[in-house]
This record gives sequence, structure tokens and C-alpha cells, in this order.
Amino acid sequence: MPERYWLETLGCPKNQVDSEKLAGTLVAGGLEPADDPSRADVVVVNTCAFIEAARQESVDTVLALADGAKPGARLVVTGCMAERYGDELARALPEVDLVAPFGTPVLPPPAPSPVAFLGTARRGDPRPGRGAGTVGGAEPAAPVPSFDLLELPRPPTRAPWAYVKVAEGCDRSCGFCAIPSFRGPQRSRTADAVLAEVDGLASGDRPLAEVVLVAQDLASFGLDRSGGGTRPQRGAVRPLVELVRRVADRVPWVRLLYLYPSSLDDELVDAVLATGVPYFDLSLQHVSRPLLHRMRRWGEGDRFLDRIAAVRSAERGAAFRSSFIVGYPGETEEDHDRLLAWLAEARLDWAGFFPFSPEDGTPAAGLDGRVPDELVRERIDECTELQDAITATRRDELIGSTVQVLVDEPGRGRTYREAPEIDGVVELVGAAGGGAVGEVVSAEVVAAEGSDLVAELVPCGVAR
Repeated sequence: MPERYWLETLGCPKNQVDSEKLAGTLVAGGLEPADDPSRADVVVVNTCAFIEAARQESVDTVLALADGAKPGARLVVTGCMAERYGDELARALPEVDLVAPFGTPVLPPPAPSPVAFLGTARRGDPRPGRGAGTVGGAEPAAPVPSFDLLELPRPPTRAPWAYVKVAEGCDRSCGFCAIPSFRGPQRSRTADAVLAEVDGLASGDRPLAEVVLVAQDLASFGLDRSGGGTRPQRGAVRPLVELVRRVADRVPWVRLLYLYPSSLDDELVDAVLATGVPYFDLSLQHVSRPLLHRMRRWGEGDRFLDRIAAVRSAERGAAFRSSFIVGYPGETEEDHDRLLAWLAEARLDWAGFFPFSPEDGTPAAGLDGRVPDELVRERIDECTELQDAITATRRDELIGSTVQVLVDEPGRGRTYREAPEIDGVVELVGAAGGGAVGEVVSAEVVAAEGSDLVAELVPCGVAR
């Protein structure tokens, strides 16, 4: 009987793409998916290491899965924590059979001993070719075959939408972010490779209705292949713009996640609007110019407002999401008040607020002016309360309007205003539950319940 695997994914959509590709390698290795982690012979945890809270969640998840695993099951830790803290993680978690960083296989032998760390001599090196070793002074294992997660084949999606990662790493130097240290510099795929993956995802039993393009710095896609930097060469079309156009020729909806604000030029805005999915996920982090300068980030609140206003003048219904760091070293009460006032004026559809996390090796880790934890929590509560009210108002404004809904599952879907797994949903009522999975249907919004909408299917309203 074939062995079975369970793959637990933590963190961002980029990790989910990695997991789907790892699942493909496990299946190719003769394993079958388990319906429960307690029945799996191999349990793989794809971890997140972005901030302290994410690392703690990863460790807690590993320990919980270890407690529930069946006798003889092998437990594997991979992903960002494995890359960033591989040998330390293996020493700290004797429950784990294998710690596998990027570019190393995640399938351990039936009885690995001692705990193995498939490591790299220089952490954060994006190049393939990693050696193997063991923890505790044991003799090194044989060299491990290299493979590139970014280019691994991927099975067709079971959902009507899919994340597609177009690049790995980042060339920016934000003061708070450790991602370049373990994901490496920007490394874009070719457009043809991305499109081939899209075509493969669409070849399953269900048509692919939406592609969500993701990367650490999405707007810089392809620029590392044409001279580097974060801006296209003078007179050249931004590679992401061309990619968006080509993906839009294949699927009805194209969505972009994680756009650096200085990259949101007119050309990119026009490309997004042309897809019919006017959704802008902007990585702003704060609005105070002095604080953004300390973060080594571009921009300030007024410039952000001007850009949002320009987009809304071109498309009144454009939806905006962003995230903000609260309690960055040096954040004053004036900075916080400025953020609150900005949120009230910007009226974003969605926003997330996260406490500053000092990451080893980043410039921010050594900054003075640390904000007390209790004060950070108070500020996050104030931001969240304000934004929740704004989001609720924005949702109420949709009552009575007719919207196009992509049906994700029977009776539930999303408009272009809701990114999958991140924002609210639309509950479809009436008319046989509201359309077939994968269809885009017309529906009238009849109620708003917090971040979610309730909509009735419009008769004969299937949008082809």
C-alpha cells in the first residue's frame, strides 16, 4: 500500500504555491495524500518566519502535529523557518525527523537518525546546489539532489482560482524585513514559464476563472532579467504589464498581490483596470514620512492619497487593501495620529495592522526608540476599530447594487473586491444556491454582515 502524506501550510500565499509544488513531488515519489494528519506516514510543515508571531505559530503547529502523528510517521519541517534557522531548529525540535530548507527534497528515508538538517553553507544563497549534513556532529550525508521550487511542476488546481508565484526573493532593503536574507535577491521566472503553469492549472476538470499573481515584489517582475533595479528601462514596457495582459488572455480574472507603491505608475494602473479586476493591494507599511524614512521605504501619506484618488477617478469602484506596521522604533504619538487620520480619509476597503517585530540581522533590530508592547497593542486596537468601521461602511454601500460573483463553492463566492482567503466573501442565496462552481454570475447585494455580503442571484445572470 502506498505511503500517505499530509502537508500543512502556514504563512502567505507564496508558501501555498510552494506547498502545491512540494505535493507534486511527493505524489511523483509514489505517495498519496492522507485525509487526516494522524493517518499520514509523512507529515510536512511548510513554515513561515516573517515575524515572531508567525514563527511561534509554526513551532506550535509542528509540536501539535508531532503529538497527533501515528507511530512511525516521519515529521518534516520545510519553508522559511527551515531556511533561516535550519540547524538551530533541528536541535530545538527532536520530534522532527528532517529539516529541509529551500532546494532540498522533503521526503525523508523511513527511519532517519539522527535528526537531519539538509543545509546550505551560506544561508540565503538563492542558487541551487545544497549540501546535506546531520545535527550533532554526525558524519555528513551524501549530497542532496537540487531542485528549484520556483520551477517545479504543479498539478491542476481543484479550485476555480489559483495563486501563481512569478518571482522569488527581493532586491529592496526595507529596514524591518529579513526576507532577502533567506529568500535571496529577486529572481524572476520567464513569462513563458509562468504562462505554461497557468495553462497547466487550467487543464483540470474545472475551468480556471482567476489567477492571482504573487511575489515578494511583484511589480519588479522581470526587471532582474533586463538590467536589474526596481524600475523598467526608459521607454520599455514594465514586464509585469506585459505578463498581466498575456495572463488576461487566458483567464477571466487576473489579480495582483503585493505592489510596492512607487511602482504603481499609470501604465500598471491601466493594465490592472483593463483586466476587469480593479483591486490594488499596496504595501504601504505607514504614512508618516519620517517613520517611512527610518523604515528605508519610499513615500508618505499625501502621495499615497493622491495615487489612490487618481485610480478612483479612473475607476470609481476600485478596491484597495494595505498593511501597516504599528510600533516601529521611533513611532511617536503624532505618527500614530497621522495614520489614524490617513485611514479615515483614504477609506480603504481592507487593511491589516501588525506589531513591529525586531528581526535578527535587519537594520531595525538595532534602532532606538522602541515602543512599549502595551502601547503598541493600544495603537493596533485603535487602528483596527477605525478600519473595521470603514470596511463595514464600504460594504453597506454595496447593498442594492448588482455585482459579478465568481462562485468558489456552492452558495459562496467573491466579487473582484475580495481576494481569495484574505478578504470577505459573498453568500449567494436563492435560485438553486447561486450558480455552478467556477462560473461568474450576476447577483444583487441584499445585505452586509460585517466584512461579508449576502446576494441573490439575478435570473439568467450568468456572465460568460
